[in-house]
Amino acid sequence: MWDWKHPLLRSRMARLRGCILLALGVTCLWLLAGGQRTQPAWETANQAGSLTGLIVALDPGHGGYDGGARAHDSGIWEKETTLQIALAVEKELVARGAQVVLTRREDICLAEGDGASKARKRQDLQARIDLAKAAGAHVLLSIHLNEYRDRSQSGPQVFYQRGGDAGRLLAGVLQAALIRGLEPSRERSAMAGDYYVLRSAIPSALVECGFLSNAAEEKLLLEPAYQQKIACALADGLAEYRLLTGQP
Repeated sequence: MWDWKHPLLRSRMARLRGCILLALGVTCLWLLAGGQRTQPAWETANQAGSLTGLIVALDPGHGGYDGGARAHDSGIWEKETTLQIALAVEKELVARGAQVVLTRREDICLAEGDGASKARKRQDLQARIDLAKAAGAHVLLSIHLNEYRDRSQSGPQVFYQRGGDAGRLLAGVLQAALIRGLEPSRERSAMAGDYYVLRSAIPSALVECGFLSNAAEEKLLLEPAYQQKIACALADGLAEYRLLTGQP
């Protein structure tokens, strides 16, 4: 038989009563608030899903003489895969109501003339910015793939122009969305950098979708299904960014 006067049992019963009262209090507050769970901004944005009115400039990195990084196993150039991913992102964004302009739809350099030079590369990058401005883009995403001598490195990473608050917010939101959507083994953070294509008044982010130098991630990046996951994650991120900033 229980000894209800025992100090230890009385202490435990007091704690139990406290927990019950706390639970009842939380339940009452929840009911007074309408009985609905408060959703994080990203979840609300994803459920709404609409990007109607948002103008997005998508820049498939590299092109023409500039192949970018090269996959170690398949030998595929970065410029090929960035275009595939950008087209998948475009399709997803359009399905959600956004207007999309691509800086290129084929394997070309946007600069005039021939040959490789720093001046020509800068002209190419400036042409991409000019296309985004001419379209009245609210945001610019430059799609890239990473490479590193340490082949164990993996995971998406988003960069913003150093000193740019709008780009920093955009990059942070997109980074979080990619982590949620792709569930990478290594979760990276958005980082500041100095990239010519990000040097404009348009809120811009450079999205490194993964590492071509990592054998396992290379295979994923070449799969249409994985490219679609990237597209959905970026679309979700833009929906959250729009919710946070009120754009357009």
